[in-house]
Amino acid sequence: MSYQTALTISDVINDIHEKKYLLPAIQREFVWNTYQIERLFDSLMRDYPINSFLFWKVKKEHVKEYEFYEFLRNYHERTKKHNPKANVNGEEEIIAVLDGQQRMTSLYIGLRGSYAYKLPRKRYDNNEAYPNRKLYLNLLKSSPETELEYEFRFLTEEESKRNNHEYFWFEVGRILDIKELYEVNEFLIENDLLTNYGKDMASFANRTLGKLHTIIHVKPSISYYLETSEQLDKVLNIFIRINSGGSVLSYSDLLLSIATAQWEEKDAREEITSFVDEINEIGNGFNFNKDFVLKTCLVLSDFRDIAFKVDNFNKSNMLKIESNWDDITKAIRLAINLVSSFGFSRETLTSNNAIIPIAYYLKSIGLPESYETSSKVIADRSNVKKWLILSLLKKVFGGQPDNTLRIIRKTITENSDGFPLKQISEEFKGTNKTLNFTDEDIENMLWSKYGQSNTFSIMSLLYPSLDFRNKFHIDHIYPKSGMTEKKLRKRGIRAEDIETFISYTDFIGNLQLLDAIPNIEKQNKDFDLWLTKLYNDDEIRDFSKKHFIPNVNLSLENFIEVFDKRERLIVDSLTKLLKMDAVTELIEEDLN
Repeated sequence: MSYQTALTISDVINDIHEKKYLLPAIQREFVWNTYQIERLFDSLMRDYPINSFLFWKVKKEHVKEYEFYEFLRNYHERTKKHNPKANVNGEEEIIAVLDGQQRMTSLYIGLRGSYAYKLPRKRYDNNEAYPNRKLYLNLLKSSPETELEYEFRFLTEEESKRNNHEYFWFEVGRILDIKELYEVNEFLIENDLLTNYGKDMASFANRTLGKLHTIIHVKPSISYYLETSEQLDKVLNIFIRINSGGSVLSYSDLLLSIATAQWEEKDAREEITSFVDEINEIGNGFNFNKDFVLKTCLVLSDFRDIAFKVDNFNKSNMLKIESNWDDITKAIRLAINLVSSFGFSRETLTSNNAIIPIAYYLKSIGLPESYETSSKVIADRSNVKKWLILSLLKKVFGGQPDNTLRIIRKTITENSDGFPLKQISEEFKGTNKTLNFTDEDIENMLWSKYGQSNTFSIMSLLYPSLDFRNKFHIDHIYPKSGMTEKKLRKRGIRAEDIETFISYTDFIGNLQLLDAIPNIEKQNKDFDLWLTKLYNDDEIRDFSKKHFIPNVNLSLENFIEVFDKRERLIVDSLTKLLKMDAVTELIEEDLN
């Protein structure tokens, strides 16, 4: 490995564009955000070092022995996060980037690409939530942020046109077309930057654009070492030593890189990343990642040690995972579909690790395709659901989950007569992972509120007979829209009660699960009027029993009494549900 003559950024960007630089399969994917890219360009403009790079020269006769990927050019947070696979023909040698991929991708995106991230408060599946942005530089003044000198910012085309006396947004990529220094002055003159602004701003624009031209075209900023060894083990060892010491590269990315190098038939990176995308689209969507898949591979392969460490991703382990890959992915897929049928999604599944024991159990009983719907396994399915909800509420996978996973795996292995809910509970009794609930635990559940991730788990316990494959909404029994000081005062609510009304609105005591259509029809109607208009007396009694509605005056004016008495009904139900000595009786009761 030798130190080479530094390169200019423009030369490197052109070579990336012409696919002369590629990424080996052991490389992770691009993870930088827009602020990190903006800081990188600010550092370059201030002549700060951006560290050296490490390239790997692969001779043309060996190119086809490895998998390579192209640089990401136009990042999209939802649809374009993965590097495309490179089509190498072996007719030319290539340069693979071992260290510096994040910086080089950032340079390319800033100069020739784009970045689309999700806007806040927009739905994940809304295409309009991801406007396309390019990198711009304000030529009129320095950055308002104290740690930055130059104001680089990713903007949409519309935002970039909002120039005024303090902003002139220059699209950074245009500097690639300004190859000579005199062209900088021509641009400034053509855009009236030397005449329409004050002397200080004109001077700043001249210095800033000139500096940008220098760092892109003139200054050799890309300092690098070149490795020429054809031995993959040596290259992999170099990669591990470079990347395992820092915190920027996630350990799962490092381990995925090792798996990619070890698999013989399949491309581990492509298989795992595409599988993550697939399972995140199940049901109403989930938020799984490579860490989850890699951890599940270790557990489902029955390795004694399931810790995230390089030693566990040795050649023999990786080949076992590869040979079992189809069964592993089927088990995960079945488990996630099952949990989705319970009503869970990315917002309500508070621990992805809770899926792993379910996947392991389904694999241990032969991966039955019909498990989610078969009437023959209703009792078993009920056990799985109870265990999942109790585990999420007790946060048993908090902290380091490895020991918890090992104990549950061992319990499943030792009990072949269905899902061992009772046995798992016994294993953790008296520990900080217990599934036993105290009276205080149950009372504390009343503090759960609308929109909190654990609220759905509690509601699932309260509504065990609902088929969550249908659409259900968490509904405010007494509509939230009516709980404002102005509206309550207008309804004649006593001044001393108004604050209580408002504070109670989002708690469990005022929440119920309703079918989507009735909830939409209910909208902002008074609860008592909606109930009597929709149902007769017998139906109201059934509704009240199902939804824990107390037998009192249900008008808005009596909201506090309704809320307090409904909380007691909920506590009574949860106490019956969550006292572990009653779990078996509860399951049998659900089935009858």
